[in-house]
Amino acid sequence: PGGRGARGAPHAWPLLAYLLTCSIPPLASSCAHTFSTMSTRARHICYFFDYAALSMYSLGSALAYSAYIFPAEWVNSTFHHCYVPIAVFNTVVSTSLSCYSSGTVLAQGPALPPSEMCSPLPFPWFPCADASLLLQFYVCAAESCTEPAVLVHYKHTVFAFLTCFVFASHLPERLAPGHFDYIGHSHQVFHVCGIIGTHFQMEAIMMDMAKRHDRLLPGSPLPSSLQTLGSMGVCAAVSLAVIGLCSMSLRFMPEP
Repeated sequence: PGGRGARGAPHAWPLLAYLLTCSIPPLASSCAHTFSTMSTRARHICYFFDYAALSMYSLGSALAYSAYIFPAEWVNSTFHHCYVPIAVFNTVVSTSLSCYSSGTVLAQGPALPPSEMCSPLPFPWFPCADASLLLQFYVCAAESCTEPAVLVHYKHTVFAFLTCFVFASHLPERLAPGHFDYIGHSHQVFHVCGIIGTHFQMEAIMMDMAKRHDRLLPGSPLPSSLQTLGSMGVCAAVSLAVIGLCSMSLRFMPEP
Protein backbone atom coordinates (compact mmCIF):
# COMPACT_ATOMS: atom_id res chain seq x y z
CA PRO A 1 0.00 0.00 0.00
CA GLY A 2 1.14 3.50 -0.73
CA GLY A 3 3.33 2.40 -3.63
CA ARG A 4 3.26 4.34 -6.83
CA GLY A 5 3.10 1.33 -9.14
CA ALA A 6 0.24 -0.96 -10.02
CA ARG A 7 0.62 -2.80 -6.69
CA GLY A 8 -0.08 0.45 -4.86
CA ALA A 9 -2.98 1.31 -7.17
CA PRO A 10 -5.05 -1.85 -7.68
CA HIS A 11 -7.79 0.17 -9.35
CA ALA A 12 -5.36 0.70 -12.25
CA TRP A 13 -5.14 -2.97 -13.24
CA PRO A 14 -8.20 -2.87 -15.54
CA LEU A 15 -6.77 0.22 -17.23
CA LEU A 16 -3.44 -1.54 -17.71
CA ALA A 17 -5.24 -4.54 -19.21
CA TYR A 18 -7.21 -2.28 -21.53
CA LEU A 19 -4.12 -0.39 -22.70
CA LEU A 20 -2.36 -3.67 -23.38
CA THR A 21 -5.20 -5.15 -25.40
CA CYS A 22 -5.95 -2.02 -27.42
CA SER A 23 -2.32 -1.93 -28.60
CA ILE A 24 -2.40 -5.52 -29.89
CA PRO A 25 -4.91 -5.23 -32.80
CA PRO A 26 -2.92 -2.61 -34.78
CA LEU A 27 0.21 -4.75 -34.42
CA ALA A 28 -1.59 -7.97 -35.37
CA SER A 29 -3.29 -6.28 -38.31
CA SER A 30 -0.01 -4.80 -39.55
CA CYS A 31 1.65 -8.21 -39.40
CA ALA A 32 -1.33 -9.81 -41.13
CA HIS A 33 -1.22 -7.35 -44.01
CA THR A 34 2.56 -7.67 -44.27
CA PHE A 35 2.91 -11.46 -44.29
CA SER A 36 -0.44 -12.56 -45.73
CA THR A 37 0.95 -12.42 -49.27
CA MET A 38 3.33 -15.32 -48.65
CA SER A 39 0.67 -17.94 -49.39
CA THR A 40 -3.01 -18.64 -48.93
CA ARG A 41 -2.36 -20.63 -45.78
CA ALA A 42 -0.07 -17.94 -44.40
CA ARG A 43 -2.82 -15.43 -45.05
CA HIS A 44 -5.30 -17.40 -42.98
CA ILE A 45 -2.85 -17.99 -40.14
CA CYS A 46 -2.02 -14.28 -40.03
CA TYR A 47 -5.67 -13.39 -39.82
CA PHE A 48 -6.26 -16.02 -37.14
CA PHE A 49 -4.02 -13.88 -34.94
CA ASP A 50 -5.81 -10.75 -36.13
CA TYR A 51 -9.19 -12.14 -35.05
CA ALA A 52 -7.78 -13.22 -31.69
CA ALA A 53 -6.33 -9.75 -31.14
CA LEU A 54 -9.71 -8.13 -31.79
CA SER A 55 -11.40 -10.52 -29.40
CA MET A 56 -8.79 -9.82 -26.72
CA TYR A 57 -9.41 -6.12 -27.23
CA SER A 58 -13.08 -6.69 -26.45
CA LEU A 59 -12.07 -8.40 -23.20
CA GLY A 60 -9.80 -5.51 -22.24
CA SER A 61 -12.65 -3.10 -22.91
CA ALA A 62 -14.99 -5.20 -20.77
CA LEU A 63 -12.51 -5.21 -17.88
CA ALA A 64 -12.21 -1.43 -18.01
CA TYR A 65 -15.96 -0.94 -18.38
CA SER A 66 -16.66 -3.24 -15.45
CA ALA A 67 -14.33 -1.25 -13.20
CA TYR A 68 -14.99 2.31 -14.32
CA ILE A 69 -18.10 2.64 -16.50
CA PHE A 70 -20.86 0.77 -14.69
CA PRO A 71 -23.50 3.07 -13.16
CA ALA A 72 -23.09 3.21 -9.38
CA GLU A 73 -26.50 1.64 -8.75
CA TRP A 74 -25.54 -1.41 -10.84
CA VAL A 75 -22.18 -2.03 -9.17
CA ASN A 76 -22.11 -5.41 -7.35
CA SER A 77 -25.35 -6.44 -9.06
CA THR A 78 -25.76 -9.89 -10.60
CA PHE A 79 -25.19 -8.42 -14.05
CA HIS A 80 -22.01 -6.74 -12.84
CA HIS A 81 -20.66 -9.96 -11.33
CA CYS A 82 -21.44 -11.91 -14.52
CA TYR A 83 -20.18 -9.26 -16.91
CA VAL A 84 -16.49 -10.21 -17.03
CA PRO A 85 -17.09 -14.00 -17.12
CA ILE A 86 -19.49 -13.46 -20.02
CA ALA A 87 -16.85 -11.32 -21.74
CA VAL A 88 -14.29 -14.10 -21.27
CA PHE A 89 -16.70 -16.63 -22.79
CA ASN A 90 -17.53 -14.22 -25.61
CA THR A 91 -13.84 -13.71 -26.38
CA VAL A 92 -13.22 -17.44 -26.68
CA VAL A 93 -16.32 -17.98 -28.83
CA SER A 94 -15.49 -15.03 -31.08
CA THR A 95 -11.97 -16.26 -31.75
CA SER A 96 -13.16 -19.81 -32.34
CA LEU A 97 -15.94 -18.86 -34.76
CA SER A 98 -13.76 -16.39 -36.65
CA CYS A 99 -10.93 -18.89 -37.12
CA TYR A 100 -13.35 -21.68 -38.01
CA SER A 101 -15.18 -19.60 -40.59
CA SER A 102 -11.90 -18.48 -42.13
CA GLY A 103 -10.74 -22.09 -42.38
CA THR A 104 -14.06 -23.02 -43.98
CA VAL A 105 -13.45 -20.39 -46.65
CA LEU A 106 -10.15 -22.04 -47.53
CA ALA A 107 -11.69 -25.50 -47.55
CA GLN A 108 -14.54 -24.54 -49.92
CA GLY A 109 -12.45 -22.17 -51.99
CA PRO A 110 -14.06 -20.46 -54.98
CA ALA A 111 -17.45 -22.02 -54.21
CA LEU A 112 -18.07 -19.28 -51.66
CA PRO A 113 -19.14 -15.85 -52.88
CA PRO A 114 -16.63 -13.01 -52.36
CA SER A 115 -18.84 -11.36 -49.74
CA GLU A 116 -18.58 -14.43 -47.51
CA MET A 117 -14.87 -14.83 -48.15
CA CYS A 118 -14.24 -11.30 -46.91
CA SER A 119 -16.31 -11.37 -43.75
CA PRO A 120 -15.36 -14.18 -41.33
CA LEU A 121 -17.15 -12.86 -38.23
CA PRO A 122 -14.83 -10.01 -37.24
CA PHE A 123 -17.17 -8.30 -34.78
CA PRO A 124 -19.31 -10.82 -32.86
CA TRP A 125 -17.99 -9.33 -29.61
CA PHE A 126 -19.23 -5.77 -30.13
CA PRO A 127 -22.64 -5.97 -28.37
CA CYS A 128 -21.17 -7.71 -25.32
CA ALA A 129 -18.29 -5.26 -24.97
CA ASP A 130 -20.60 -2.23 -25.07
CA ALA A 131 -23.44 -3.59 -22.92
CA SER A 132 -22.35 -1.64 -19.84
CA LEU A 133 -21.79 1.46 -21.95
CA LEU A 134 -25.31 1.31 -23.36
CA LEU A 135 -26.56 0.84 -19.81
CA GLN A 136 -24.73 3.99 -18.78
CA PHE A 137 -26.29 5.87 -21.70
CA TYR A 138 -29.74 4.73 -20.58
CA VAL A 139 -29.21 5.72 -16.95
CA CYS A 140 -27.68 9.03 -17.95
CA ALA A 141 -30.57 9.83 -20.29
CA ALA A 142 -33.10 8.93 -17.59
CA GLU A 143 -31.39 11.17 -15.03
CA SER A 144 -30.49 13.95 -17.50
CA CYS A 145 -26.87 13.85 -16.38
CA THR A 146 -24.21 16.08 -17.89
CA GLU A 147 -21.05 14.06 -17.30
CA PRO A 148 -18.25 15.14 -19.69
CA ALA A 149 -17.17 11.53 -20.20
CA VAL A 150 -20.56 10.59 -21.62
CA LEU A 151 -20.09 12.91 -24.59
CA VAL A 152 -16.74 11.28 -25.33
CA HIS A 153 -18.38 7.86 -25.04
CA TYR A 154 -20.93 8.99 -27.61
CA LYS A 155 -18.10 9.87 -30.00
CA HIS A 156 -16.51 6.48 -29.46
CA THR A 157 -19.82 4.71 -30.07
CA VAL A 158 -20.40 6.62 -33.31
CA PHE A 159 -16.99 5.63 -34.63
CA ALA A 160 -17.49 2.03 -33.47
CA PHE A 161 -20.71 1.71 -35.46
CA LEU A 162 -19.11 3.53 -38.39
CA THR A 163 -16.23 1.05 -38.30
CA CYS A 164 -18.63 -1.88 -38.50
CA PHE A 165 -20.70 -0.22 -41.22
CA VAL A 166 -17.70 0.52 -43.44
CA PHE A 167 -16.38 -3.02 -43.03
CA ALA A 168 -19.72 -4.63 -43.88
CA SER A 169 -20.78 -2.29 -46.69
CA HIS A 170 -17.46 -2.18 -48.61
CA LEU A 171 -18.00 1.48 -49.38
CA PRO A 172 -16.81 3.44 -51.31
CA GLU A 173 -15.19 0.88 -53.67
CA ARG A 174 -18.56 -0.81 -54.20
CA LEU A 175 -19.84 2.38 -55.85
CA ALA A 176 -16.77 2.83 -58.06
CA PRO A 177 -14.88 -0.45 -58.51
CA GLY A 178 -11.19 0.01 -59.26
CA HIS A 179 -11.01 3.65 -58.16
CA PHE A 180 -10.17 3.04 -54.49
CA ASP A 181 -7.73 0.14 -54.72
CA TYR A 182 -4.82 2.15 -53.28
CA ILE A 183 -6.30 5.17 -51.51
CA GLY A 184 -9.71 5.42 -49.88
CA HIS A 185 -10.48 1.70 -49.77
CA SER A 186 -13.07 0.69 -47.18
CA HIS A 187 -10.53 -1.38 -45.28
CA GLN A 188 -8.34 1.68 -44.90
CA VAL A 189 -11.31 3.72 -43.69
CA PHE A 190 -12.18 0.84 -41.38
CA HIS A 191 -8.77 1.01 -39.69
CA VAL A 192 -8.81 4.81 -39.45
CA CYS A 193 -12.28 4.84 -37.86
CA GLY A 194 -11.26 2.04 -35.51
CA ILE A 195 -8.18 3.90 -34.29
CA ILE A 196 -10.10 7.16 -33.82
CA GLY A 197 -12.83 5.31 -31.95
CA THR A 198 -10.23 3.68 -29.70
CA HIS A 199 -8.74 7.10 -28.98
CA PHE A 200 -12.11 8.42 -27.80
CA GLN A 201 -12.72 5.24 -25.83
CA MET A 202 -9.37 5.55 -24.06
CA GLU A 203 -10.00 9.20 -23.27
CA ALA A 204 -13.46 8.46 -21.86
CA ILE A 205 -12.24 5.52 -19.77
CA MET A 206 -9.51 7.63 -18.20
CA MET A 207 -12.02 10.39 -17.45
CA ASP A 208 -14.36 7.89 -15.78
CA MET A 209 -11.47 6.35 -13.89
CA ALA A 210 -10.40 9.74 -12.53
CA LYS A 211 -13.96 10.63 -11.55
CA ARG A 212 -14.67 7.33 -9.83
CA HIS A 213 -11.29 6.96 -8.16
CA ASP A 214 -12.75 7.49 -4.68
CA ARG A 215 -15.46 4.90 -5.24
CA LEU A 216 -12.86 2.37 -6.34
CA LEU A 217 -10.82 2.69 -3.16
CA PRO A 218 -11.23 0.56 0.01
CA GLY A 219 -15.00 0.85 0.24
CA SER A 220 -15.54 -1.13 -2.97
CA PRO A 221 -14.25 -4.50 -4.17
CA LEU A 222 -11.23 -3.93 -6.37
CA PRO A 223 -10.21 -6.16 -9.27
CA SER A 224 -6.92 -7.78 -8.31
CA SER A 225 -4.03 -8.39 -10.65
CA LEU A 226 -4.91 -12.10 -10.60
CA GLN A 227 -8.52 -11.44 -11.58
CA THR A 228 -7.57 -9.00 -14.31
CA LEU A 229 -4.52 -10.62 -15.83
CA GLY A 230 -5.81 -14.11 -15.03
CA SER A 231 -8.86 -13.67 -17.25
CA MET A 232 -6.63 -12.29 -19.99
CA GLY A 233 -4.23 -15.21 -19.58
CA VAL A 234 -7.04 -17.75 -19.88
CA CYS A 235 -8.35 -16.13 -23.05
CA ALA A 236 -4.87 -15.80 -24.52
CA ALA A 237 -4.12 -19.48 -23.85
CA VAL A 238 -7.42 -20.66 -25.34
CA SER A 239 -7.02 -18.36 -28.34
CA LEU A 240 -3.53 -19.69 -29.02
CA ALA A 241 -4.85 -23.24 -28.76
CA VAL A 242 -7.64 -22.44 -31.23
CA ILE A 243 -5.16 -20.82 -33.61
CA GLY A 244 -2.88 -23.84 -33.32
CA LEU A 245 -5.67 -26.30 -34.08
CA CYS A 246 -6.99 -24.28 -37.00
CA SER A 247 -3.47 -23.79 -38.37
CA MET A 248 -2.82 -27.53 -38.20
CA SER A 249 -6.06 -28.23 -40.03
CA LEU A 250 -4.89 -26.04 -42.91
CA ARG A 251 -2.20 -28.60 -43.73
CA PHE A 252 -4.88 -31.05 -44.83
CA MET A 253 -6.59 -28.55 -47.10
CA PRO A 254 -5.43 -28.12 -50.70
CA GLU A 255 -4.30 -24.72 -51.85
CA PRO A 256 -7.02 -23.13 -54.01
